[in-house]
Amino acid sequence: MTDPHFSNFPEASLRFLRRLKRNNNRDWFLSHKKEYEESIRKPMEELVETLAVEFLRFAPEVQASPRVSLYRIHRDTRFSKDKTPYKTHVAAVFPYKGLARHEGAGFYFHISTEELLIGGGLYSPLPEDLQVVRAAIAADLPRFSRIVKDRRFRRLFGEVSGEQLARVPRGYPADHKAASYLKFKQFLAAQVLLPAAATSPGFRKNLVEAFKALTPFLRFLNEPILKSRRQKQRQESLLA
Repeated sequence: MTDPHFSNFPEASLRFLRRLKRNNNRDWFLSHKKEYEESIRKPMEELVETLAVEFLRFAPEVQASPRVSLYRIHRDTRFSKDKTPYKTHVAAVFPYKGLARHEGAGFYFHISTEELLIGGGLYSPLPEDLQVVRAAIAADLPRFSRIVKDRRFRRLFGEVSGEQLARVPRGYPADHKAASYLKFKQFLAAQVLLPAAATSPGFRKNLVEAFKALTPFLRFLNEPILKSRRQKQRQESLLA
């Protein structure tokens, strides 16, 4: 595989997103389709292909391809009061091999007219996946604490974030030593930068360094999920 040496987005990418935000309608988009392809779609594909090479060096278990990683710019307006047809941000996700696109923990970034967000984690876990992740944290709190209190992790992402329960979940005592983490319904880490950071020469390097710092966090979250999947598959094969 050849490294395409993507370094950063062109300034035209942000210009297009700003103009799309002001002109979010089908006629305008279709008349500027070529601009979208050149300033948004092509750079996104090049970046994903570049990250596919980078991940082989530090996270080979992660998927990266335009088909898997890129989100459509078209909005799903079926159940929304907002009927504007296009998203005014572009985003990509990088899931684990062996898991569906939105299962397990993965890397993520998006660029909008307001921000560049780089991060990852467990965004919308299945109930059974959340259960085994909590059990893993409860069983090995020292390891999880080392990961999320690592100096580089804290410098780039601060604290673990995500929606939380008001109380410790059922099955754990209120004074459990891992109580502050067991309340989480999501396990996320993200840094928010100005959108211009995506057009700076250091963008690719910063993105890769952030994903490297997130790798132990994702591995901890995915280990119990993948283990649970394998156990379920073995059980199903025995019953077949």
